[in-house]
Amino acid sequence: MAKLLQAPPKFHPSEWDTANKMQCASTESQKSSSERMIAESQRLLDEIEKTTQKTQSDVNKKIEQRREEIKFWKQELDNKLKQIVHETEVLLTFKTRLEKSLESCKEPLIIAQKCLLNRQRRAGIDLVHDEVEQELVKEAEVLQGVIALLGRTLEKTNEQIRLNRSAKYNLEMDLKDKFTALTIDDYCASLTNNTPDIKYADNAVKIEGNFVSPEDWIDFSNINVEKADKQRNNSLALRALIDGILSQTANDMRKQYDMVNVAFRNRVKEVKDAKHKLETLLAMVMDETASQEKNIAALKKAIADKEGPVKVAQTRLEARNHRPNVELCYDTVQYRLISEVQEITKNIQRLKDTLTQAETELKGLSRRQLSLEEEIQVKENTLYIDEVLCMQMRESIYINNF
Repeated sequence: MAKLLQAPPKFHPSEWDTANKMQCASTESQKSSSERMIAESQRLLDEIEKTTQKTQSDVNKKIEQRREEIKFWKQELDNKLKQIVHETEVLLTFKTRLEKSLESCKEPLIIAQKCLLNRQRRAGIDLVHDEVEQELVKEAEVLQGVIALLGRTLEKTNEQIRLNRSAKYNLEMDLKDKFTALTIDDYCASLTNNTPDIKYADNAVKIEGNFVSPEDWIDFSNINVEKADKQRNNSLALRALIDGILSQTANDMRKQYDMVNVAFRNRVKEVKDAKHKLETLLAMVMDETASQEKNIAALKKAIADKEGPVKVAQTRLEARNHRPNVELCYDTVQYRLISEVQEITKNIQRLKDTLTQAETELKGLSRRQLSLEEEIQVKENTLYIDEVLCMQMRESIYINNF
């Protein structure tokens, strides 16, 4: 119990003094360390503040530069889009011209083919492979060639329109992305340290795999611009080609159309001249037929008129043959009667022979008349086909410059 109540050990004054000095020294040392830390912290604060401000200022400049780049490419893309849209609209009008020109070729081709078919109905010697037929065949070939050429050109035009629209789509998608990116960067440029809606974003600095390099970004838009320029230039060249084709084909069709019409007019004139000559010959044959018929009538009458004299002579001879005995004399009367009968008989035979020849000639004239009438009908049929059916049908043909 006595040990428990024993007083704690007491330090020596020197120890107390030493302890106080150590406290002072430690405190001074801690204070100096703290002061250094404060100074270092202030320096660090100043440095980081300056760095932060500088970095943020640099980022602001970069954002502004990026916005200007986006605006530049957006303007480029917008210009190219307007150009390709305008070019496509113009090319569509050229497509319409091609379609109208192609449609306008169908009726002339049908008419040319109908003319060829109608002219197969020409009869006899008039079914000839003449200049008209040659020109009609050539016209059909020209029209078929024009239709084929316009068809191929229309296919090229449709393909070019598709390519133009593809380039337009790429520009629109690029522009849409540029607009979105510019909107985002405009928003970023508007942000300040005091903006209310700024916040921490987890994983914001993580670079995803779909990021592209600035070079690839420029190349992407540049490729779209180049493609649009290429298709626009191709479209311009195609329009020039279409202009040339439409002009040339119209000239070719018009030239051949005129050639066919000239051939028709010449052929109609030739047939009319031939028909007129045949009609003149027919009139001559008919006059000759009338004369021959009169001649035959005269011959028949002459033969009939000789019946009386021959009967008289033969009756006299018959009567004188009944003279009696020595009176049956071959006298001059008998001689002359016999001579008369022979003469009349011979003349009648000559008349009959001449009548036979005249009748043969009349039959020949009748056949010639029939042949001429048939040939005139052939010419009339040819004229009806060429002048009425074909030439009037061709009057509806009108070749436009589309």
